[in-house]
This record gives sequence, structure tokens and C-alpha cells, in this order.
Amino acid sequence: MAKSAVNGTNAKASVASRKRKAKEETQEEQQADAEPETPVSATAAKAKANVKAEKDDLEVKAVATPAKKSKAAKKAKTDDEPLASRTDVTQLKKAMYIGAHVSSAGGVQNSVSNAAHIGGNAFALFLKSQRKWQNPPLADDARDAFHAACAEAEFDASRHCLPHGSYLVNLAQAEEAKLDQAYTTFVDDLRRCDALGICLYNFHPGAVAGNGTRESALDRIAAALNRAHADTAPSKVVTVIENMAGQGTTVGDRFEDLAAIIAQIDDKTRVGVCIDTCHAFAAGYDLRTPESFNKVIAEFDRIVGLQYLRAVHLNDSKAPLASHRDLHANIGTGFLGLRAFHSLVNNDAFAGLPMVLETPIDRVGSDGKESENRQVWADEIKLLESLIGMDPESDEFKMKEKALQAEGAEERARLQEQVNKKSAKDVKKKR
Repeated sequence: MAKSAVNGTNAKASVASRKRKAKEETQEEQQADAEPETPVSATAAKAKANVKAEKDDLEVKAVATPAKKSKAAKKAKTDDEPLASRTDVTQLKKAMYIGAHVSSAGGVQNSVSNAAHIGGNAFALFLKSQRKWQNPPLADDARDAFHAACAEAEFDASRHCLPHGSYLVNLAQAEEAKLDQAYTTFVDDLRRCDALGICLYNFHPGAVAGNGTRESALDRIAAALNRAHADTAPSKVVTVIENMAGQGTTVGDRFEDLAAIIAQIDDKTRVGVCIDTCHAFAAGYDLRTPESFNKVIAEFDRIVGLQYLRAVHLNDSKAPLASHRDLHANIGTGFLGLRAFHSLVNNDAFAGLPMVLETPIDRVGSDGKESENRQVWADEIKLLESLIGMDPESDEFKMKEKALQAEGAEERARLQEQVNKKSAKDVKKKR
């Protein structure tokens, strides 16, 4: 594995981030205990912890005026020298399009160069700020610049670009005014996708609102999707439902939830699923061994249908199996481990899909300050590509696996202790 990836997660970074991590985890436990009624509170901690959310106040500020050289845009501009070269997917043993959720600061067109800069063959972005209800419209020059950037970099945005929806949106809302607000934001993103030539749009399904039931929440999500599909026709943008970790009252952690939504969709060509590996594992789906991995995929096919699998979020998990905690870890360092990702990139069901890293890239530099290190993503992309066709019994694989597990050992032990304490506390409550 590249030296920079190993150094990127050294002990110094862990110590400097401890207070922030502890705060995030405390917030998540409080949210789980409080059983939040909307995904706004349920994902507040994630929005701070996840690298995507840390960027989003910068992202899309210049969407309306992309030509303006703001400080944020200058800061976000990539270096001329790429961190890694892009792999010719046709030369891989399986066509795996791997990338990351990159910044679109300075305009959506910048996400393309940011993706290429880390050697990605797929990418995700926010089309506008995901923490605000009101955003400026997509400017024509930003749209045109995005198309030009994709053409120059030879990115097929219709197949390998996976925008992420706003964390604020809850299509399961029972209150009419709140649902209308969420719906308006949702449809606006679908129209932005159309303008940009993007055919996949990933979103969180939502949460049970008020005193409602899970069934009624799933019904409302399906109704909102049918309405959105009709209101944006003849658009071909596929609304891609992301599976969830099962925190609080969020729905979508079970494959049955996804199937229940899809069953009610009138135009099934416009609905799909994005499997987040961390979310699936946290929800109780064991992907760690080839046998358990294949069992989960067979279960997905039986309940949902592999024809609806349209994208993947590649994340290891800091928290153990069935913890219902959405804590992303770098590939191979978490409880999932490298073997799970070997199974994934060597499975034909995932060939041709956009596969997006959402792993943490905050690192402490020589100056003692914490900042984003995109070399982490560049190295993880190469690591995942190297697993395609690799013998998992080889010394090469076992050395990588051992080194990455050692790298994340302290963090896993800390999270396991937290989960054990919470489990003990829950047992006492039931007595």
C-alpha cells in the first residue's frame, strides 16, 4: 500500500481528532436514545463527521456565478499535478468505476477536475448546499462548463456521476408544509441533474415522522417519488435510494423497506438502490467473508432485485456489526476489513456501476493543523483497483490486510467498548 495512505492515519492524527470524534459519537448516541422524528436531527452529527458535509458550505456558492474567483474557489482549486493517474477501466479484469465524493466548490464543473485529480473513474458531488433550503439556480455557464469538463476528461456523467441529495429532505414527512418544502428541494435537484446530463440521483429515504408508522413512512416516500417522476417527465433521471444504518427512526436499513418503496413506484425505470457498505454492515448485514458476502447479495436479489442496484458507497465501518451507528472508516481499517472489499470488486453484480468513496480524509499535517488530504482517496482508489483479480490467499493480499487492520486497531477497540457499554445499559433498562 502507498506510504502516504499509511502515514495519513498515524497516531498523531488520531489524538488530534479525539475530541471531535468523541463529540460526534456522543451526539449519535443521544440521537439514537431520543428516537428523532425527522432525519434533520438524525443526520446532524453525520453532516459534521462526514467529509461531504464539511465541504458543502463552500460547494455551490459559485454555482450561480461560477466565473467569480472567491477565496473558497481558489482554495478548492486542484493542483496541476494529479495525485494519481486514472486507470483505463478496459484494462481491468472487471469494469469497476471507482471514485470519491469530491468538492464542487467554485461551481459544479470543478467536481470533474477534482475527481480526475485523485485518479477517479466515478464521482459524487453536492449539486447545491445540503444544509440550506434556499439555493441560487444553476447558472447556464456552470452547466456548460460541467459538460465541457466531462467531455475533456472523458467522464460519462450519465453513468458514473452520482450526486448526493440534501440531508434536510425527508420525503416521509407527514406534515404537509414540511413535505412540500422537502419535495420542492428534491425536484429541484432532479432538474439540475437533467440540465447536467446526469442520470442517477442518490438520496436518503427519510424517517418516521411524529406518531406515524414505518409502513406509512414508506408509503409517503413512494408517493413522493411517483409525484416527482411525473412532475419531471420526460426526464430519465433515476432516483436512487440509499440503504441506511438504522439509527433512530430512519427507514431503509432493511432490504424489505427498499422493496416496499419500489413495489409502489409506477415507473420502475426511474428508481434504483445505492448500497452503502458501512450502512449495510451497521444494519446487520455481514459482508466480511466471501460466504456471508454472497449470502447478503443473494438476499438483496431475492428481496429487492439486482436489476435495481445502480450504485455503491464504499466505506469501511468504525463500529461493529449491527451497531446501527453510521461511522465511516478508511478501507480495510474498520470492522468490515479488506476481504469485504475484495469480494465486492470481484463480483460481477457491481461491474459498470459508480462506486464512490466517502471515507474520512482529515489528517494532521506537520504544522499540527488538521486538513483534508485527498491523497488518501487517491491511494484508496488504487488499493481497490489492485484487489480486482488478486488472490486473497496471496502474501501480497495478506500483508495489505494485516497492515490496514493494525492501522485501525485502536479505533475499533474504542468503538467496540462504546457499543458494549451501550448494550449493557440497554439490558439494564429492560430489567
